[in-house]
Amino acid sequence: MDATRVTEQPTSFERPQGADPAEGRGALLRTQKPADRTPAPAGTPALPVQARAEGTPSGPGTAAPCGKGRDGAQTQIPGSTGKDGKGTQVPVGKGKEPPVNGPEHSQPAAAEPGAHRPRPAPEAIPPQPGAEQERTPGGQERRTGRGLPPGRPMPMRRDGDRLRFVGAATRRIARGLDLDEIVMGLCRATVPTFSDAILVYLRDPLPVGDERPTGPVVLRLRRTDRIPEERDTDGVLLPPAFDPEPEPSPLAELSSLTTELCEVRPGGALNEVLRGVRPVFADAPAARAALPELLGDSAETVVPSGQHAILAPLRGRRRVIGAALFLRRPERLAFEADDLLVAAQLATHSALGIDKAVLYGREAYIADELQRTMLPETLPRPTGVRLASRYLPAAETARVGGDWYDAIPLPGSRVALVVGDVMGHSMTSAAIMGQLRTTAQTLANLDLPPQEVLHHLDEQAQRLGTDRMATCLYAVYDPVTHRITIANAGHPPPVLLHLGGRAEVLRVPPGAPIGVGGVDFEAVELDAPAGATLLLYTDGLVESRLRDVWTGIEQLREKLAATAQLTGPDHPPPLEALCDEVLDMLGPGDRDDDIALLAARFDGIAPSDVAYWQLEPEETAPGQARRLARRALARWGLEDLSDSVELLVSEVVTNAVRYTSRPVTLRLLRTDVLRCEVGDDVPQLPRLRQARATDEGGRGLYLVNKLARRWGATRLSMGKVVWFELNRS
Repeated sequence: MDATRVTEQPTSFERPQGADPAEGRGALLRTQKPADRTPAPAGTPALPVQARAEGTPSGPGTAAPCGKGRDGAQTQIPGSTGKDGKGTQVPVGKGKEPPVNGPEHSQPAAAEPGAHRPRPAPEAIPPQPGAEQERTPGGQERRTGRGLPPGRPMPMRRDGDRLRFVGAATRRIARGLDLDEIVMGLCRATVPTFSDAILVYLRDPLPVGDERPTGPVVLRLRRTDRIPEERDTDGVLLPPAFDPEPEPSPLAELSSLTTELCEVRPGGALNEVLRGVRPVFADAPAARAALPELLGDSAETVVPSGQHAILAPLRGRRRVIGAALFLRRPERLAFEADDLLVAAQLATHSALGIDKAVLYGREAYIADELQRTMLPETLPRPTGVRLASRYLPAAETARVGGDWYDAIPLPGSRVALVVGDVMGHSMTSAAIMGQLRTTAQTLANLDLPPQEVLHHLDEQAQRLGTDRMATCLYAVYDPVTHRITIANAGHPPPVLLHLGGRAEVLRVPPGAPIGVGGVDFEAVELDAPAGATLLLYTDGLVESRLRDVWTGIEQLREKLAATAQLTGPDHPPPLEALCDEVLDMLGPGDRDDDIALLAARFDGIAPSDVAYWQLEPEETAPGQARRLARRALARWGLEDLSDSVELLVSEVVTNAVRYTSRPVTLRLLRTDVLRCEVGDDVPQLPRLRQARATDEGGRGLYLVNKLARRWGATRLSMGKVVWFELNRS
């Protein structure tokens, strides 16, 4: 009897050997134009078109499938063997696979002569002789060699391909951490392996966690993807599979044909499909009514007729967050019933991944906001010093930590420089850091000595808990005297880069960490020459698993010295560039902890730009202050400011003499602005108020507020300082 010929139609799940079914661009099969074929002569062995197993190479001694010829005798590929334990020959392929049972995804047992299409082979792999024969003469299935009941459709062995595709696709989707990576993973995993194009819609805005969104549900087109019309990603021209001159497909410009925003109307067809959660074919009644609402007027143009499109809702943990539309070209095979299960798996994994990505994004946003709130938003610009800072978290997954830095202006044009490190890099460490930083700012405003500030910080850390420990370095720089006072609490020592390029590790008492309790802190006063740069840092910069802290400090000193040599001995390196160069010393494996960096360039104030007097608390003090200020301005060539300065100095000195019993200090500083400071021993700070018509006083600070560029009052340990600034031009 004649052999029965069974043809197999091309399917999107068929792929070359070794290709990842989820790697969409690499899995695209390049089909060749069908060629006229003649039936294979009797007895010709049928070779498999495509290997279904993995890991077993073909070669001599490898088992091959066998079947029966016209005479009923067993036929076998030359050079192949395959026998069971009883000596009976059995079909053996490149690998073992479980049989696929059931009529699903099957083709009819026979096809009319001349109407068959051979399975498309990958480019550069010629079709095998007899590849279109799926059963051997005698009724045995070619791949397995097992007989089929009469009239039963032959299985096409697609179930294993679907399982492998779903597994690879879900793994690719799960790789993404943020929203865009997950959506891109869904698109690249499905196009062209599962569909020719895809549209992904997500809610705008996406709900986070247990939030109950208010207002109408709006879907926004997040991403589209499709097979290129002429070329694949390798740049190879694709030969036409069915039509030598295909017409332009409407899938070519999906984003321009579809609407970007879609409002889901309560009770509408789209709302009912999304509530149903299950994917549906586009030709289903519910989908036919929902697609125009989703895509707009171009729904009929974009969506092919028949079962060539699947609309799959994306449901997260608690609610539907979007929808995905899978499309195939009209000339491609339509989707089958099992493809709905594949679409459901892809939609479920994508929706859960998007849900987690949104939650992760919210946590990262909270962490970033917390860290920015704990650290100074901008650094001040005190007189006689320039500042720059850097902060690096320990890792992208731990964006908050216990490292902090701060610069606090003090009375007398001084500035406090602070850097600290709380143990750990977690939310708890950041919260403790915030409390210690707030305490340090409060203590600095009291103008306490550095060692006293550390003592009070130690007491505050003990009140927060027994295991709340931190290191801290507190320094006060005076630009007038060009001196700096430093107190240390178990922190790495600062490094001073001199103008000539010499880098020096300052010798400061190490002290005990904050939180130990019962430890006295010492302060040391050092020179801070003009042009020098002081670098304060945390141990994350100099200590890691690959090096100890002192090795890191020595490398930091050498790095600073080498950077200073680039600008020459007479010019210090730019401050911002210096911070970047310092961070570049970090190598692989050096990011074990947070890094806080604070750099201060000491410009100082020259003695010729400072005028200082002491005035007795007498009635003649305001007049004497006006004369002294006029002479200083004349010496500096600032006579244009004489009227304003005399008026404001007279008002401030008069207010100080009225309440004090000790000498009043008056100091003028000439920098980029003219600064005047008046100090007395009265701790009460003046307050700006609106004087009534019958009041004899209360108008002095009103004049200061109107005429001065800036003004303020700072309480000292023994009194206060009232200051104001005027522009020099």
